[in-house]
Amino acid sequence: MQADTIAEPDPSPLRRLLQGGLNIIAAVGTIWIFAIMLLIVADVVGRNFLAAPITGVAEIAARSVVAIVFLMLPAAVLNGSLVRADFLLRLVESGSERLPHALDFVFAVVGTLLFGAVAVAAWPDTASAWRTAEFFGVRGVWTLPTFPFRLIIVFGSAASALAFAVLGAESLGRLSTVKARPHE
Repeated sequence: MQADTIAEPDPSPLRRLLQGGLNIIAAVGTIWIFAIMLLIVADVVGRNFLAAPITGVAEIAARSVVAIVFLMLPAAVLNGSLVRADFLLRLVESGSERLPHALDFVFAVVGTLLFGAVAVAAWPDTASAWRTAEFFGVRGVWTLPTFPFRLIIVFGSAASALAFAVLGAESLGRLSTVKARPHE
C-alpha cells in the first residue's frame, strides 16, 4: 500500500497519551494470542501423545478471540490501521480537497455512534454477569466467569467510540483549515 504524502500535524500530548494507553492494551491482546497458541499446542500434545487433553481449551479459545479483538480494536482505530477502501477517497481527492476530510468525518461519526451503541447495549449483560456470577463451562468439571470477557467488550467498544470521536475531531479540524476551491 502506498503511504499518504500529506503531512499530518504532530499529535497533541493528550492524543499521544491516549494512543500510548491503547497501544499497551493492544499489546495485552498480542500476549493473549501467544498464550492461547501455547495453550492449544499443549492441548494437542497432551491429547495426542499423553492421552490427557486440557479441559476447556475450546471454550477459552472461543471466548478469547472476541476479547482479543476488542482489546486491539481501539488502538487500530486511533492508529488509522483499520482496513478501508481508500479508492473512494482517492477518487474524490482529485476533485476536491475538502471532500476526503468530510468523508473521514462522517466515517468517524458513524464509528463513534456504532461503537457507543455496542458499549451501551453490552453493559446490561455485563452488569448481570457480575451480579449473578454467570459462568460458562460445565459445573463441577470446569467453569470460567463470563464477566471479564463481557467487560472487555464494553471497554473495547467505549474506547473505540472514543478513538473514533478523536479522529472525527481531527477530521473536522482539517476540514476547517482546508480552503475550498472555487468550484467546491
